[in-house]
Amino acid sequence: MGEDMRAMVLERPGSGRVSLRRVARPAPGPGQVLIRVHKCAVCRTDLHVVDGELTAPKPDVVPGHEVIGTVAALGAGVDRFAVDDRVGVPWLGMTCGECAYCLSGRENLCPEARFTGYTLDGGFADWMVADPHFCFAIPDFYSDAEAAPLMCAGLIGYRSLVKAGDARRLGLYGFGAAAHIIAQVAAWQGRELYGFTKPGDAAAQDFARSLGCVWAGGSDDAPPEPLDAAILFAPVGALVPAALRAVAPGGTVVCAGIHMSDIPSFPYDLLWRERTLLSVANLTRRDGEEFLRIAPQVPVRTTTHLYPLERANDALDDLRAGRFEGAAVLDVAG
Repeated sequence: MGEDMRAMVLERPGSGRVSLRRVARPAPGPGQVLIRVHKCAVCRTDLHVVDGELTAPKPDVVPGHEVIGTVAALGAGVDRFAVDDRVGVPWLGMTCGECAYCLSGRENLCPEARFTGYTLDGGFADWMVADPHFCFAIPDFYSDAEAAPLMCAGLIGYRSLVKAGDARRLGLYGFGAAAHIIAQVAAWQGRELYGFTKPGDAAAQDFARSLGCVWAGGSDDAPPEPLDAAILFAPVGALVPAALRAVAPGGTVVCAGIHMSDIPSFPYDLLWRERTLLSVANLTRRDGEEFLRIAPQVPVRTTTHLYPLERANDALDDLRAGRFEGAAVLDVAG
C-alpha cells in the first residue's frame, strides 16, 4: 500500500524485549484480510516467545495473538468478512486442512500449522494480515479491550476446562488472565472452585475468591477437599506432582500452557488409581465458536490494564513480574 506503520518487533529472540520500528504496512494477499488493530492483549505465550523459551519464531516477528480490530481490505477470493467487520485473531493462524489431524477435528495438532505472533506477524502493530477462516466475529457485548483477552486466555482456558471433563471440584493453579476468565465460566456451570496462587499472595487469593472460588491458598497448600480435576495455568513443572496429590483417584490434571519448566520426578503412586495427566495444545476454531457463544451468557467479564503500543515492554515486564490481576492489553489505535 506504499505506507508504513508502527510495529513492536522481536529483533533478538531471548532478549525479553521488543523494539519499536517503522515498517511497511502489509497488503492482503489472496485469501487474506487486512486488519486495523485496535487492541491486542499480552499473553504469557508472548513472554515465552520474547524470552526465547519458544525457540522458532520467524525472523523479526511482530508478537501478539489476542487481537481485536476491524477489517480494512479484502484480498482476492475472500468472502468470509466484509470491510469494517470487527474480528478477533487468535494464536492458531492457519493449518494445512488436509492432514489426518485437520480432517478429524484436531486441527490444533496440524504439523503444518502456523501461529499468530510467532511464525506469522501478530498484533503488536497498527496493521496486520490474517487468514479470515481463522478469525472470529466478536460479540457486540464486548468492547475491544474486554474482548482481547478472550482470544487466547479465554480460548485456551475453555479448551482446558473441556479437557477437565465434568469435574465438580476444580482446582485452578496460577490465577492470571486465563484462570480469571475460565473461573467465571466454571462457576456459571455450577462447579466448586479452588484457587491456587503463589504462596503468600493474599491479593491474588482475594481476587480468586472474588471470582467464585470457595477456597484460595498457596500452590504449596493442600485443598480442604480432594479435587476431581485441576488445571495448571502456571508454567511451573513442580506443580504437576502437587496437583496430582490434590486430585482424588480417577481425577484429571490438565497442563494448559504451551511451555512449562521441567517436571520433577515423582512416585508412581501419585499417578496410580487411574489419575490422568494431559496437556492442551493450541486451539481449534470450534473451541472459539463455542466459547464466544457462551461468554456473553455467563457473562464473562475481563479485568484489563491498558498500555500504549510503545509501552509493550512495560506490559511484558509487569506480566513477567505478576504486577497486576487480570490481563494487560495494548491500546494500539488509541
